[in-house]
Amino acid sequence: MKKFYFILAALLLSSTAIKAQNLQVFYDFGDDRRQVTTTFEMFKSDSWGNTFTFIDMDYTLKDAAEKGKNISIGGAYWEIARCLNFWQNSKASFFSIQVEYNGGLGAYATGTKNAPTWGAFPINHAFLTGADFFVHSKDFNNLFNFKVLYKKYISADQALPMQFTFVWTLNNLFGAKGLTFSGFADYWWQEQFFGADNTATVFLSEPQLWYCVGQHFGCPNLNIGGEVELAYNFPASAGFKCRPCLGVKWNF
Repeated sequence: MKKFYFILAALLLSSTAIKAQNLQVFYDFGDDRRQVTTTFEMFKSDSWGNTFTFIDMDYTLKDAAEKGKNISIGGAYWEIARCLNFWQNSKASFFSIQVEYNGGLGAYATGTKNAPTWGAFPINHAFLTGADFFVHSKDFNNLFNFKVLYKKYISADQALPMQFTFVWTLNNLFGAKGLTFSGFADYWWQEQFFGADNTATVFLSEPQLWYCVGQHFGCPNLNIGGEVELAYNFPASAGFKCRPCLGVKWNF
């Protein structure tokens, strides 16, 4: 599952409200994936802070009776986060209070055509709250956020209910107009929901590289690029995984 980017968070310093939406379509080449995922993201700032949300859809549900034909969305995941900052014009404007919700659902199909078995598994509710700190370059091309969050899963044991997050966006990378390097790195602890009864240390990072190819033919909304998911003990996958993805992104 993807994670939030907050690529515009540093623009809280601006007196103008910022809003942005985009749709990303990826093909995941990971050996244990080989799937299409879509992500819709929305960011909006206001006089009280900013709101970010995204929804992931994994097109993974295959009908065993139809020789593995993909028939439906097999996973859905949603995050929504609010950064509260009533002091945007003060010297403490770099600091925000964050509240967040994560959750989702997965589905699977097994059996035969005459006796199919359908099932689902939860991605437990998670509630987070804590502090967000951001810095930026003078021209706002380079943005960095660091978050320290209390994270509580519902109906799951945790040795340490915390999450640390680092988020970055570098625009016009190496002086190339329209080339953007963005992403996040998360570090947290959670119970292994899938087949284990111990608490695991989890690391997840998804660096992305995008190029605004549409700028060359009058369509600045269109970007091509991809991401690499780097994961350690990410749910359902013990150990380290590297999953490259290629995709397109449309900015609304």
